[in-house]
Amino acid sequence: MSTTTIVLIAVPVLVVLAALLLFASSRRRDTDAAIGQLSPETAKRDRGPVTPLADDDAPPVTGREIERAAALERKGGGLAVPEETPAELVPWVPPDAEMIGVTRRQFFNRSIVGLFGVGLAGFGAASLAFLYTESKGGFGSQIRVGKISDIEAKIVEGQGFAYYPEGRMWVTPYPGIALEKARAVYTPQELNGMEHGVVALYQKCPHLGCRVPSCVTSQWFECPCHGSQYNQVGEKKGGPAPRGMDRFAMTVDGDTLIVDTGTVINGPPIGTNTTGQEAQGPHCVSGGH
Repeated sequence: MSTTTIVLIAVPVLVVLAALLLFASSRRRDTDAAIGQLSPETAKRDRGPVTPLADDDAPPVTGREIERAAALERKGGGLAVPEETPAELVPWVPPDAEMIGVTRRQFFNRSIVGLFGVGLAGFGAASLAFLYTESKGGFGSQIRVGKISDIEAKIVEGQGFAYYPEGRMWVTPYPGIALEKARAVYTPQELNGMEHGVVALYQKCPHLGCRVPSCVTSQWFECPCHGSQYNQVGEKKGGPAPRGMDRFAMTVDGDTLIVDTGTVINGPPIGTNTTGQEAQGPHCVSGGH
């Protein structure tokens, strides 16, 4: 199970559990307010001795003794249970309309729970929207880079390298004389562009993820972080990188190059050198080769 699937399951579950916890807490407060709780002093007195009302001079007896006397009396013997003097009738007073409805405490409790619920629901919806966002352009989608002739002109303008920031990629020329060797190393998704004279390389160094710049003097890619070096088509020439530069799947529609930046293909293994290109001048980063 992928991390994204786990997050998609966990976020709604956490939101529902939090809402249930807040609702239960609110209901408990409402119930406590309606029923009330006996104070420790009241509970202690309730467990203590009880004095019958019929005789003020009688020794105090406990509630258990009164219950025992009542049971004996029902059976026809034992002590008589003292009778309570009926209380006077109290005039009926209409209840307060505010007390019949929602109390102030209940109102605030439910308002807090409602606000928390709305906040959690908004967070959950935002999380799901973020996870389900469909790519509508830029990195992670298919990019129509342009006509092959326009790309070649941009490569010449960039002195051997053309950078496209929307795809985080370099596009460089691939020599036709190297295609025979390339077919034994690269996948059809890569060869689609190579057969038209271009290759799309991911800008990230496969060593530790630094952005790899071009070096015009050597006509190589040279990573400034740890000195990894790659030839013009991204094949490793030196440094600690575990392979060549990663590249994207390419297709050509008519004379337009389409690069799928959502499909990253691992770079060629160490030792791959289909073009035979060596450094054509001074290196921009020393220590890698």
